[in-house]
Amino acid sequence: MRAPFVSASGSLGERELVLLRLEDSAGRVGVGEAAPLPDYNGVSVEDVREALEGCRSTLAGGERVPREELLARCVELAVLPPAVAAIDLALWDLEGRRAGRPVWRLLGARAAEPVEVNYTIAASDRAGAAAQAGVARAAGFRCVKAKVAIGDDAGRLAAVRAVLGPEVAIRLDANGAWSVDEAVATLRVLEPVAIELCEEPVRGLAQTRAIAAATDVPIALDETASAIGALDERVCQAVCLKVASCGGITGVVEAARRARAAGYEVYLASTLDGPLGIAAAIHAAAIVRPEHACGLATLSSFDGRPDPMPPHEGFVSPPGGAGLGEGLLGWYLSSRR
Repeated sequence: MRAPFVSASGSLGERELVLLRLEDSAGRVGVGEAAPLPDYNGVSVEDVREALEGCRSTLAGGERVPREELLARCVELAVLPPAVAAIDLALWDLEGRRAGRPVWRLLGARAAEPVEVNYTIAASDRAGAAAQAGVARAAGFRCVKAKVAIGDDAGRLAAVRAVLGPEVAIRLDANGAWSVDEAVATLRVLEPVAIELCEEPVRGLAQTRAIAAATDVPIALDETASAIGALDERVCQAVCLKVASCGGITGVVEAARRARAAGYEVYLASTLDGPLGIAAAIHAAAIVRPEHACGLATLSSFDGRPDPMPPHEGFVSPPGGAGLGEGLLGWYLSSRR
């Protein structure tokens, strides 16, 4: 990482990703990515590699099997959402390259409009947070997400608001670090900052429902969105969905459908994915049509690798070309040492 990425879950200095490559008999290649994050989803790189190895023979013999059926077979074998996501992305990428069409069009979207994204502020001190807020404002972002439950929340957010002015939305992310009582008390203190919403103030559906009823700050599920029953009945205002957690593009689109049916507002984000994961979410956004700015402007967090989809005035466009897009694979290859 360019600098340690600090959250209530800990500090992340390096990011491990798994690249999956599928080649058909005609030499066309589809590529996918797994983005396991043990502190976030409890899945390690070793877990993903083992799960993908368990699908090797199924994938090797699946060239003539329809994508949906082949994915369903792999879901039963791989189980782990980040591993399923790698397979799903690679299958979509390969199908798009066979058809000569971008994934967003294969999904049935009429167009792929630029996706509004938020800027993430992860600095744990006031000066650092204010500096990051200045970068966000200068770059034209209309929403920033600040990590909280990492110390001096009130001071850091006051500094951020002072730099941003009143027109830029501030979103919080507590990564489930608070108890119900702590969340209610802290959000009451932070409310004057004017908070767009707070992601995952607590863990669990019952706790989230209690917070949503006790505060005027809109609440969004993040990690708890993966809990059984989370998308069947609305417990708060919004839900943040991620490619790695949902099992790829197919999973994100289905999760968004279920969430909307339950009454949630929906937006997408990244678990510090590489460009394949980010591109996948941007393609999915064309059909999901998020209500809030999405947490997909995270590629600048990586050290020494140019962002192939840089935000422009707070928006990111899908990469051009067939499948997930051209110019993404080089980002991974250049990272080898």
